[in-house]
Amino acid sequence: MEIIDKKDITVLIAGDSGDGMQLTGSQLTQTSALFGNDISTFPNFPAEIRAPQGTVAGVSGFQLKFSSEKLYTPGDSCDVLVAMNAAALKANINKLKSGGELIVNIEGFDKKNLRLAGIDSDQHPLESKEIEDFNLIKLEVTKLTREVLKESALGQKEKDRCKNMFVLGYLYWMYSRDTESTVQFLKEKFGGKPDVLEANLKVLNAGYHFGDTNEEFTSRFKVEKAKLDEGEYRSITGNHAAALGLISASVKSDLELVYGSYPITPASDILHELSKHKNFGVKTIQAEDEIAAICAAIGASFAGSLAVTASSGPGIALKGEAIGLQAILELPMVIVNVQRGGPSTGLPTKTEQADLLQAFYGRNGECPVPILAATTPKDCFYMAFEAARIALEHMTPVFFLSDGYIANGAEPWAYPTEASLPNITPQFASGDGTNYLPYKRDDNLVRKWAIPGQEGFEHRIGGLEKEHETGNVSYDPENHEFMVKTRAEKVEKIADHIPLQDIDAGKPSGRILVLGWGSTYGAIKTAVRACLDEGIDVSHAQIKYLSPFPKNLKTVLESYDQILIPEMNDGQLIKIIRSQFGIDAEPLNKIQGLPFTSSEIINKIKSLA
Repeated sequence: MEIIDKKDITVLIAGDSGDGMQLTGSQLTQTSALFGNDISTFPNFPAEIRAPQGTVAGVSGFQLKFSSEKLYTPGDSCDVLVAMNAAALKANINKLKSGGELIVNIEGFDKKNLRLAGIDSDQHPLESKEIEDFNLIKLEVTKLTREVLKESALGQKEKDRCKNMFVLGYLYWMYSRDTESTVQFLKEKFGGKPDVLEANLKVLNAGYHFGDTNEEFTSRFKVEKAKLDEGEYRSITGNHAAALGLISASVKSDLELVYGSYPITPASDILHELSKHKNFGVKTIQAEDEIAAICAAIGASFAGSLAVTASSGPGIALKGEAIGLQAILELPMVIVNVQRGGPSTGLPTKTEQADLLQAFYGRNGECPVPILAATTPKDCFYMAFEAARIALEHMTPVFFLSDGYIANGAEPWAYPTEASLPNITPQFASGDGTNYLPYKRDDNLVRKWAIPGQEGFEHRIGGLEKEHETGNVSYDPENHEFMVKTRAEKVEKIADHIPLQDIDAGKPSGRILVLGWGSTYGAIKTAVRACLDEGIDVSHAQIKYLSPFPKNLKTVLESYDQILIPEMNDGQLIKIIRSQFGIDAEPLNKIQGLPFTSSEIINKIKSLA
């Protein structure tokens, strides 16, 4: 048996949304991470809980790239496509590289499946010229799964649900992986269901041994461990990283974390993860709606807790008035927006960056708040932590922006120790309360946080405009203008307490700067590195602090002849850059519910070079 060494491999597993494609992909991801590969993933699934079976609209896919070198994207195209039915093939065949491995479950290509996929049965897709460039591997997955489980007490539907384990076992054999991690996962998941556990274990092993004993297969592949920085690693998704970042901020600030939320795709996993950590004193509230969720968080903030609420664009719209209330109260809160395709309910399971202007301006009146954005799944930890630090030390609500791509995507994370994280110092009122003025400010224009029950610190709260220092209700025109400008200046002063903008790749001045924010990071970094290797004068900067901007950002932008801004929207950051700095830029916009590929950005850079 020949074992072929590869630097990296990209696998795309696709089938009906109920066929366990996400679980299969996540287990292959976990095993690859434990082996020591660098990984990057892109789960892509329908919005429906049970999408129409056999149709292209119902296809669920999971793309994973694992490598012996550092990765920044899950790949523009795949080396291996696993298609469990005709619809999965139709939806994804254009993503498979020439000469790639095409693995199909042939039972998913009968007349019924062809009809559901909208394919003419007179031209069978597995016999077309379109697939002649691929190495076609036909597997009777359903038949073999049923054969393995012929003596099982499970019903036919339950048996057929195990077929994804056959595919996973075969992939483990093909890529020289052991099954130990998945065996342990299955034991934990189905420990109370011995028949289901036994069935899944049998089919997993059958898939592995099918590859090992089939004489038609003469080669396997191997990807060596990656040379990652020293540390203890785990595979983490963006939503889980954000949850752990918030918990860490709670510990480092010595405050109870209270999370008010209403379930919404793709933010719900933050609620699920936080609810597991009562040992850290985390309190999670699943409210009856978005408004109740943020109002509960406002109450927790007033009472002295680290308050957090999260949603996606539609929910953030509903929270708008309450965010304004928190801003005029000048109380701390982290507002997480895991962005998705819009407007309205839009594309619930597809990614987008179209809520940046909403974060900037989506409230009545003059109501600026700080805005931060994460770049990768693991960066969600650090930026959620940073959002909490700014909220607590500057007494303001803070937006933390993620999106469906990095929220559901995964990568290895060398997790930090508690000692390595900075302490967070909440701005509590102290003393005996003599002559206490609730809106008297320090040099950063930050007021002190008086907790209910502190004798001598009683004060008025509410959404009406406050008088300077006293906090009494005031309708005085000059006071209103003064307070509006003071709150805005307080946000701008945060720029003194955040890092300067750095250059991620390339020279500090030159011909072209590719300026990104959020999850475009990986595609831009990969594209810029490829262009630098070709001798193109191009650099890359990724903004994490969007309001206020780093103090040196204008100087950075003025150091280049041309600015290119790729965004998964119709040009939102570019509008802000133009309005704040008077600097023009070239847009590259994508609004398809899909992340950029590096080749899309490479082509645009070359058109400007």
